[in-house]
Order: sequence, then C-alpha cells, then structure tokens
Amino acid sequence: MKLIFSSMGKYKEAIVLAIFIKLLGTMTELSLPYILEYMIDQVVPADDMKRVILWGILMFIAAVLCRQLNVWANWRAINNAHKVSYDVRQALFRKTANLSGDNFDSFGLPSLISRMTSDSYNVQASVQQLQSLCVRAPMMLLGGVILTLFMDTALAMILIVMLPLLICIVFFVSTKGIPMYTMVQTKLDSVVRIMRENITGIRVIKALSKGEYEKKRFASANDEMTCSDIKAGTIMALPGPLMQLCLNLGLTMVVIFGAMRVNSGEMKPGVILAFLTYFNMISMGVMGLSRIFMSMSKASASADRIAAVLDTDDGWKIISDQETTLDSVSESQADRISDLYDESYKEKEYDTFSDIHADVNTYELQKGHKDENADISYKVNSRENPNDIYTLNPERDEAKSEVVPFIEFRSVNFSYGGSNRESEDFTGGERELALENISFSLKKGESLGIIGPTGCGKTTIVNLLMRFYDADSGNIYIDGRDVRSYEKDELRKKFGVVFQNDMVFKDSIRNNIDFGRDISTGDLEAAAIDAVAMEYINSLDGKMEYQAAIKGANLSGGQKQRLLVARALAGKPEILILDDSSSALDYKTDSMMRSAIRKNHKDSTLIMIAQRVSSIMSMDHILVMENGRIIGFGTHNELMENCSTYKETYEMQTT
Repeated sequence: MKLIFSSMGKYKEAIVLAIFIKLLGTMTELSLPYILEYMIDQVVPADDMKRVILWGILMFIAAVLCRQLNVWANWRAINNAHKVSYDVRQALFRKTANLSGDNFDSFGLPSLISRMTSDSYNVQASVQQLQSLCVRAPMMLLGGVILTLFMDTALAMILIVMLPLLICIVFFVSTKGIPMYTMVQTKLDSVVRIMRENITGIRVIKALSKGEYEKKRFASANDEMTCSDIKAGTIMALPGPLMQLCLNLGLTMVVIFGAMRVNSGEMKPGVILAFLTYFNMISMGVMGLSRIFMSMSKASASADRIAAVLDTDDGWKIISDQETTLDSVSESQADRISDLYDESYKEKEYDTFSDIHADVNTYELQKGHKDENADISYKVNSRENPNDIYTLNPERDEAKSEVVPFIEFRSVNFSYGGSNRESEDFTGGERELALENISFSLKKGESLGIIGPTGCGKTTIVNLLMRFYDADSGNIYIDGRDVRSYEKDELRKKFGVVFQNDMVFKDSIRNNIDFGRDISTGDLEAAAIDAVAMEYINSLDGKMEYQAAIKGANLSGGQKQRLLVARALAGKPEILILDDSSSALDYKTDSMMRSAIRKNHKDSTLIMIAQRVSSIMSMDHILVMENGRIIGFGTHNELMENCSTYKETYEMQTT
C-alpha cells in the first residue's frame, strides 16, 4: 500500500477536497432519519401544516444536497484515481523500458504486461474507493451508532454489542485474502504468457494443426487461475452473509424491544422508525467495510507487484574513467607485456591473429618504454588485427599501428541470468557460459562478419556491445572507453541496429524509418535506397505514407527486412549492426544492399551476423563461433586455409 499512498501524495489537495465533499454528503445523508423522526414525533402531533411543509422542504433540500454532494465527490474521486493510475503506469512503463536484460528476463514479459494492465487497474479502483467508500462506510457506521445513542441508549446497545464481532470477522478474512489475490495475479501472468505465445505464433499453430493442443494448454492455465480466483473470492465473500445474519438478528431485536418500549411509553414511534433507518445505514457501512477490505486486498497485492518492478535497479551503473582506462591492465598482463622488451623480441614479426594471441595475449607495446640504446618512447595499445603485419622492435623510431581499436572485446565471459539466479537454478546445477573468453577488435570503419550455428552466442555479442547485459568478466570498449562508462543515451545513439524478428510498428512507412528522430526526407529516402527498399515503397499506395499493419503483417518478409535496414541506416550510425537481416532476401538484393552500405556508409563500423557465408565473405574480418567460443578469426581466404569449420560451411553452401 506504500506505493498507493505515495502516488496519491502528488494530488493530496484534490484528494482532500474529494474526501471533504464526500464527508459533507454522508453527514447530510445521516441527517435525513433525524429530520424524519423530528417531523413524526414533534411537528405532526402539533397539527401545524406550515411547520410540516417547512420541515418537508428542508428534508427535500437535504436529500437533493446529499445526492449532489455524492455525485461531485464521486466524480472527483474517479478523476483523481485516473491521474494516479496514469502516473503509476507511466512510471512502470519507463522502468520497464530501462530494465537491464537480466532484470527484464527475471520478471518476464507476460508478468510485466499483467502488472501494467490488471494490477494498475486494481490500484486505480482502490484509490477511487479510498476517497469515496472508505469515507462513506466508516461515517455511516460510526455516525449511525452515535446518533442512535443520542436517541435511545438502551436500544443502541444492541448495535454496539454486535460491532466488535462484525469488525473482527472482516479483519480476519482480509488477512487471508491478500496472499490469495497475490497468487491469483501470478496465475494471471501464466494466462497472459500463453495467450501472447498463441497470438504471436498463430501461423505456426495453424500450420502444424496444434490448435486443440494449445486450447488444452490455455484451458489448463485458465482453470488454475479461475480456481485460485474462486477460492480467494469465496474466502473474501464469507463476511457478507455472516454480517447480514448478525444485522438481521439485530434488526429483529430492535423491532421487538423498540415496540415494547413504545408500548410502555419509554420512547416515541418516530425514534423506532429512525432507528430502523440508521440500522440500515449501519448495515451498509459494515458491508462497505467488507467491500473495502476485499478491494484493498487486491490492491495491496497488485501494488506490491508493481513496486517490485519500480524498486528494481535498472542495472545501468556507470563506472569511473579510472576503472575503465584502456591503459589499465592486470599485474599478470603487465608482466607478459614487459617480456616483449626482451632482446629476443627485437626483430620478431606476427603474421596472423593466432600467433599474436598465443604469444602476447593480444597486446602490442604497452605503457611507456624507453630503450637504452635508442632515445625513443613507445606507447602501447591493445589490438587484434590479423591483416596488418607489425614489428615489435625498440630500434625503430616509432611503433607501428598505434591506433586505439574502435571496438574491442577483451577476454569476455558471459552467462544469461548471471545477476539474478544462483547456480542451482540452472540445469545440472551449473551456470552455462553463453560466451567464453571472447577477444577481438575492430578499427573505425572496418567490417566484421559473425557466423556460426544457432545458439552459439552471435547475438549475445551484440547484446553485450549495446549493454543490454553486462559481461560476467572481461571488458568491452568502444572508442577507447569501457561501455560501462557511457551514459545510456550516449552509448545507444552510436548504433543503428536490425535485430532478428525486429518490430515494424502500426504506422506509416515514413514514421517507421524515422522512428521519432526528425530525420529529413532526403536522408530517409537515401536510407531506403541503400536498403534497396525504395522501389517497393514507391509501388505502395501512398508511398512513404503507406500504413504498415501491426508487426508489418501487410508486408512480405523481405520488405520488412529492407524497411528495418533503412531505419538503421537513416540515423547515420557510428556502428551498424545487422543481425540476420537478409535471411528473407534473395542473393541479388542482398548483394545490392551490401554494396550500397559499403559505398555510402564507409565511416560506419559494420557488424553483420549471418547464416550465409556469401553475406559476409567480403568483410574485413570474419569471426567464426561455436558453443560460445571463437574458433576462427580472419579474412575469408585466411579462414579457408586455417578454419576447417568455416571451410566446410562454405563448401556446403556453394556446392
């Protein structure tokens, strides 16, 4: 409930006003039986028609005022509740959008959807009731008891004796209800998950004739949720009949003892009539409390689920430059590097990536070094470039290839769920590495193709580079800075990316490419041309204004992929990532698109993930992966000589 009350604080003036109006309306409603009793016992016996009419008008005004005040109060309560729920949904959406990959995975998309919808609705309903029913019900209960005490203390004691029993029943049942409604919401997550899976994969389900199977699977999850909901609802409904029974017994006793007291002349008939009316009001107040606790039980469970997301760290911690400087190396690395200056290394050359990696752990000259025989200082930079031959020779007047790599992975290890789950949560009790000891680097403007079987970690490399997840160990650098030292927007603006199964939104082609970046029409069209999409766009009704359906359902697979590539190119990114973005393209279109990217986006560092060797064979570097490890790195020709897996894949695809 802390979330609900803190969210209401922003609108405390409006909420206090709504409560005050509701209070006035309830007090006016409580005055009606008292006016009626006074008219019957005092005004009517006086046989004064003017006074009867006057008190009748007063009662009519009180009834109209009561109605109007309650309408105003309810309208304000609803308005305030909508504002609070709007803020909660906005905060939840912003938090969800900024969650790290691990945290997002730990909650799950179906659960986040149900928290955004049904849970936020429960919060909205509770905020509304806190301003209306939570004022009216206690006032009816307490006000009715107080007024009956003034009218006839002896008769009022019947009500007072029953109240503790009724309140105990309500509180006891409510304590049982909150955990049950939490379970209901958890079951709802499963229903939403299965529904979402079926809607997303409806074509596969129909193609494999698995409709009946999926119906049974959904029915099973729906039955579990329904049973939990019925059980919770049954428990929470128990107070109603019990309280109604107690109140009916009390009402019977009021009539009997009231009639006896009227007959003995100890009270007047109007009092018993007013008593019966107040008794009904008290009954409404107690039933209102039951409804309040049922609603609050749901709201408390929902608020706790929403708060669990809002209180979660988004995982984007920025570390200092001192921790991320490229020149900072471990003691063991420094020892290996210092060995480079031994006399035996003075004339040594490295021709391949494998030789460099095996000999110096991918480091060239490191730190400042001054040769005793030549008054020369050397600067060392981490690098892995198999195309350049460079010499570690202190007698030269400068070191070759001193440029800091634009992108560098340095001994990176990673496993999914690493920050949120213990080892025993994984199959076999051990966490499986998705990436193991990944090291490579690229200069600015170079291109890298990544190839390997499904599940080998290709997309994971991109996820770490864009910092959707943080590596378990090792470092990732962009432009000489650790990715963890960047602000989120600063890092993400460097990228133009097309993911597998990426999203086409229900909007115009123009807006799908522009994506809210206010890119000029010329740049949008240029990006569409480079993505080989302009021809089919011009053939559509409305061209750039053509409305794409949800997930691009009215576009072919190849059209969607070219549209997505155009979106990535339109922002003129420093780093262009294409993750299996040409799988639906024919070889000719794929070749035309790659040629246009090489020609018109030379300054962008390109990383392309593909299953077809033909898509990446012209890249500056090709990285071959298997089971989360690098098993080959080089050019196409080098890998054909040195990597049997790559050679075998190439021959299978070309013969």
